[in-house]
Parts: sequence; C-alpha cells; structure tokens
Amino acid sequence: MKPILKIYFTISFIILFLLICSIVFFKQETKSDNLEALKKIVLDDVEKVLTFEKENLLIFALALSENGALKKTLYDGDFNLAYNLLDDIADKFTSNELMKKLRLQVLSNDFKIFAQNWKQNTTGISLSSFRTDLEKLKNNKVPQVGIEVGRRLTFKATIPIKYKKNYIGYLEVIKFVDEFAEKLRSQGIELIVLMKPKYVLEKNSLMDKFSRFKGYVIANENYNSQLIDKASSLEWKKLKSLSYYEHEEMLFILKSMVNGEGDEIGKYLIVLPKDTFKKYQNGQNNISFFTRFSDEDIYNFVKYWENPAGSYQNIDDRNLLHLYSNLGDKERHYLKHEIEKRLSKYTNDELINIILEERYKEKKIGVVE
Repeated sequence: MKPILKIYFTISFIILFLLICSIVFFKQETKSDNLEALKKIVLDDVEKVLTFEKENLLIFALALSENGALKKTLYDGDFNLAYNLLDDIADKFTSNELMKKLRLQVLSNDFKIFAQNWKQNTTGISLSSFRTDLEKLKNNKVPQVGIEVGRRLTFKATIPIKYKKNYIGYLEVIKFVDEFAEKLRSQGIELIVLMKPKYVLEKNSLMDKFSRFKGYVIANENYNSQLIDKASSLEWKKLKSLSYYEHEEMLFILKSMVNGEGDEIGKYLIVLPKDTFKKYQNGQNNISFFTRFSDEDIYNFVKYWENPAGSYQNIDDRNLLHLYSNLGDKERHYLKHEIEKRLSKYTNDELINIILEERYKEKKIGVVE
C-alpha cells in the first residue's frame, strides 16, 4: 500500500472512530437527560399523591375534632364512653369505604392516651418519650399532619381539642403508610418504604422484626417482594448518587422521606414496572398520571389550587362543608350542628356566592369527564 493511501486510511479510520464515539456519547447523554426528565415527572406525580393523602387526612381530622360528644367525654374524663364513640365513628367511616382502615385516638394535654378505637386498655400511657413531634403543640396549638414514627410508620393528623374556650387535649387520625403504597399501585407504580433503623422504637415496636434492605427497615408490609430481589442487584451507590437507575426495563427512583419536623427518616424506593415505564417513555406521561384519578380525587386537588377559601369566609368552613356533602345521612349528624352554626354567620349574598361557586365546579367536573 502506498504511503499516501496508508495516511488516508489512518485519517479516515480515526475520523470514523471519533464519529462513532461521538454518536455513542451523545446517545448516552440523551438517554441520561431523558431519564432525568422522566424522574422529575414521576417524583412530581408521587408528591401530588403524598400531598393529597396528607390534606385529606387533615380535613377529616379537623371535622372529627368538632364532635361535641367526643369533646365532652375528654372534659368529663369518661374514657370508656370515648372509646365507644371512637369505635363507632371508625366503624361507620370504614364500612362506607371512606377509609380502608382508620385509627383514632384522643390524648390529654400532657400527651397521655385517653382513648383509642383499636385498644381499650391503654388509658394513661404517655407518648412523650418517643413522640417528639408533639412537643411543638404545647405552645402553638396548630393542627399538624405528616408521616411520623411510632410503633409503626404512619400518617398522623393531630388536632388540638378546644372545649368551652379551653384546650383540653388532642385528637389524632392515623393511617398506615401501606395505604399510600396502595394508592400508587393503583396507578401502576410500586413503592418500598425504607426507614432508617435508628427510628425503630427500642420497646414495644411493631417494626423490630420487619425485613431489612440495604441497611434500612422496610416499613410497609404490602411491598412487592419480587422487586426487592430485583433491587438487590442494582448498583446501589449509583442509584443513591443519581437518585434513579434503569434495570431490566424498569426504573428505580429514590426520594427522601421526611417527618413533620423536616428530618430525613428514610427513603421512598419508587419502582416503575416494565409496562408503566413504557407508558412514561411513550409520552403518555405528558399529562401527569394523577389526572387519571377518579373525578372526586381531581376535584379535591383542584379545590386547593384555586383560591383556598373561595366564597367562604375561611378555609375551615369550606373544608367542613365539602366533607359534609360527601357523607351519608347517618354520618352527617356528627357535623350538622357545627355546620348550621357556621353558616348562620354568613349573609344572604355570601350564601348565594357559595351556591354559584359549587355549581361552577360541577360544570368543570363535567368538562373533565
């Protein structure tokens, strides 16, 4: 081969090699950018469901805290009647499928258990030693909701109870984190809740025998065990670094899990199975998947994006009225007196504006359908 041809061949080979490398590099960069963008969409969707769970739990707790009969049991110190009332309330709401599993408890001002609907012999037990989230309520008396660690990892809404102008205790509405996982699963997303072991109680914990994974406690019992096997083979350091990892046509995403104090207590391991991953990749995620919730769920989100109070005098009135309208006849008597008392403070014009606002919302829901 002539020297000039050898030089030409060598240069051509180098150019071709660099071109191929460039194509591979940009392809990888594009894929990485696409996965990063997809991760943000998924995390946004999951955060909306998380917000939905907290807001609805808080509204429910606020409504129940207005139960006059329940307040009086705490004021009178009648914990047996309080237990019966809580048990009756929980039974009514779960039987109507408003919530799958509902735990209610009333606490005294010093954070001792007064009554629980799931156990009758816990009166007087103090929660102060392991419920640090309750401390700030001593002074601010502001309702709070968040994910908190107790014997289990749960969502808790805690509402100060006021009776005859005095604060006499607290009402807590509790849901297991498993219901959050079920909500996501209904949308094709799997969730494994990973909690730092240091938050497991030393005594009387229900999580001390829960499965472990990568140094965490698996806090939800309804996780997909097959996905744990898949996740075991991931490059865990890379997943923690990027917060996403594609593996066997599935996408694994890590999201921080924080309690009501803002402390990171673990991670949410979010998994897009093959079919769900494809739907996101094919552009079916252009409209966030939460818009595929039921019309009732869409409505609950929309009402918070708009003017929080709308035509109502305050947000609490609006929340109570909406909860009341969604209850059955048997449950409405718990709120009837409070609703009537609040509406009596409105002028005729304000009541007309509320009616018009609700009709407008019904029209918007029709458009969504």
